[in-house]
Amino acid sequence: MKFFWVAGFFCALVLPVSALDREAFSITRYDLNATVEPEQQRLAVRGTITLRNESDAPQKNISLQISSSLSWLSIKVNGKPLEFLSQAYTSDIDHSGALSEAIVTVQPISSGKTIDLEVAYEGTISQDTTRLTKVGVPAETARHSDWDQIGRAFTAVRGIGYVTWYPVSTEAASLSDRDSVLATVGRWKQRESQAEMKVNLCLPANSAEGASNPQFEMFMNDGGAEKNVSSACETYAFSQLGQTVPLFVLGNYSKVLRQDAIIHYLPEHKSGADDYALALDQATPAVDELLAARERKPSYKSEVLDLPDAQDAAFESGNALLIPLLQNDTGLLLAAARQVAHAAFPSPRLWISEGLAGYAQAAYMQNQKGRAAAIAYLQGHRAALVQSEKENLAQADAKAAAHSLINDPDQFYVETKAMNVWWMLRDMVGETAFAEALRNYNPAEDKDAYYMQKLFEARAHRELAWFFDDWVYRDRGLPELRILSVYPRQLVGGGYLVTVTVENSGQAGAETPVTLHMAEGESTERLVVPGNSKASVRIRAPMLPQEATVNDGSVPEANSANDSFKINVAE
Repeated sequence: MKFFWVAGFFCALVLPVSALDREAFSITRYDLNATVEPEQQRLAVRGTITLRNESDAPQKNISLQISSSLSWLSIKVNGKPLEFLSQAYTSDIDHSGALSEAIVTVQPISSGKTIDLEVAYEGTISQDTTRLTKVGVPAETARHSDWDQIGRAFTAVRGIGYVTWYPVSTEAASLSDRDSVLATVGRWKQRESQAEMKVNLCLPANSAEGASNPQFEMFMNDGGAEKNVSSACETYAFSQLGQTVPLFVLGNYSKVLRQDAIIHYLPEHKSGADDYALALDQATPAVDELLAARERKPSYKSEVLDLPDAQDAAFESGNALLIPLLQNDTGLLLAAARQVAHAAFPSPRLWISEGLAGYAQAAYMQNQKGRAAAIAYLQGHRAALVQSEKENLAQADAKAAAHSLINDPDQFYVETKAMNVWWMLRDMVGETAFAEALRNYNPAEDKDAYYMQKLFEARAHRELAWFFDDWVYRDRGLPELRILSVYPRQLVGGGYLVTVTVENSGQAGAETPVTLHMAEGESTERLVVPGNSKASVRIRAPMLPQEATVNDGSVPEANSANDSFKINVAE
């Protein structure tokens, strides 16, 4: 066997690089048996995966990747072992910063055809912060971000993007290349969105906790009915992965039940569970009203799973939210608002589901603390968006559609930008039209890219194609606004009519508030300023204004340093 492995290694070296297209195949079905051994921090997987050639040409070389802490044992087709090259493949889609890649050669698979492979692999999964610390993330920060591990007292293992515990096939991604990891994971989600997954998750028969302790729970985020684990194994099934990153959790949990949610808490965190239950009680009616979702029954029960360390970063996928329940009330309220929004407003489109979840958090913040607090919340999430847009604009215009909210695979970018898009839409069309449009949304009918635009135009009775084209269908970057001039004209009957001219040197158009600030009070009108254009608005003011400002922070800008204009009162 060793001879054939070495021979295969040298054969692989002489293959041209183009011979291996790591994203030529998608995996359409996983049927896995996974045994978790907490005492040894081990995971052993056996099962069958179905791969489909998504490329236009026949393919004979297949790449399969798992975490570098796991080792390939065998790959078979029709029960017959296949020779394969096993190698380390550097990629930050795994917390270890590398993957264990198996390259196997089969009879050519035609475009659109499938092949079933029987796979076996195993190894340990311990906490690993390698990929973060190597790019300069402080060790303590890294520990609270990459907290995945199989442990004696607690186990939580996320999937691709954190720990690649099921086979995938992707090109390399690096955290030093800003959006590479998120984009790579996003492409995988798009390719595998229709994939089925069945996992029979087991603990060893001699595991006292798993076999006999009714408090010990095994959990996967398959969105199915709650399972009471009474044996060492439980089967979980995903009919379609969609945007879900499959994960598994083992812990000594107790529960707090709510109508649409189950809160799983660790024994020492009972008070945190009660606080989150209260947050859900407060957020649910408010978010339902914000998203006009009172009549839309959630398609699944939300599951909240407590994390042991209060500093650990929260993570949400599918119906599961992993979050430390011991944290401040504001953090719990915002997490609850987001989770309620996901359950209440499902959509096959990432910019809708993720964007509205972020919008719900900001809108809930406005309800609780006022508009200024909500805009501060929005602005606090914009630094990465501004940087992303600068880099995107440096690329060819032909890629403007690829980076759009509809097409971009980078979930963080889409989520951040879409949150602002929904906020701007609400400001543009008003609360009533906004709620009516959302109330009429049906995810099953969302087959057309223009579907949401048409809903809003019908309810707002205004043309919105310019906005959707600049912000949703294409990536034109961000506006960059500045006031060019302010001309006050005194009126015969008293007061002033002030003409304010605004320039937008960015490519994306925007509707933005223009405000006159006086010694006593303010006057505001809204103004649409197309990209690379100027526009003017006339505002009535009871007295001579001292300053004019464009944009109250509700519109994300490439540069907001020139948003104010001092008015010479001597004019």
